[in-house]
Amino acid sequence: MRGPTDEEIRKVIMPLMLSGAKMLDRHCPKCGSPLFEKDGRVFCPVCEYRERKKKTEINQKTGEVVKRLEEKLIKLASSLPDDVDELEKHLKVMDLIIELMKKYKALEGRE
Repeated sequence: MRGPTDEEIRKVIMPLMLSGAKMLDRHCPKCGSPLFEKDGRVFCPVCEYRERKKKTEINQKTGEVVKRLEEKLIKLASSLPDDVDELEKHLKVMDLIIELMKKYKALEGRE
């Protein structure tokens, strides 16, 4: 992994320094950023920022998938066929969509 970008220095490291956190003379073995200490906790602000950013992106993508599944479910629900066999197929597909939505929403909760 690479060291902090200019954006990460501006958005993460500088505000941290201004908040009174102590920059240590040690560096993160993962990204090479200086480690910080605040409230007795030593941490790498860059790795934490990247992890939060990654989780946010995953949640956004998951939300988009759930939205598309909801749209498909509404479309199917509004066009139920009269034929019993076709209706059964429709309902099975709707059930699968609902199960997928549950799984994606569970993923959002874990992130």
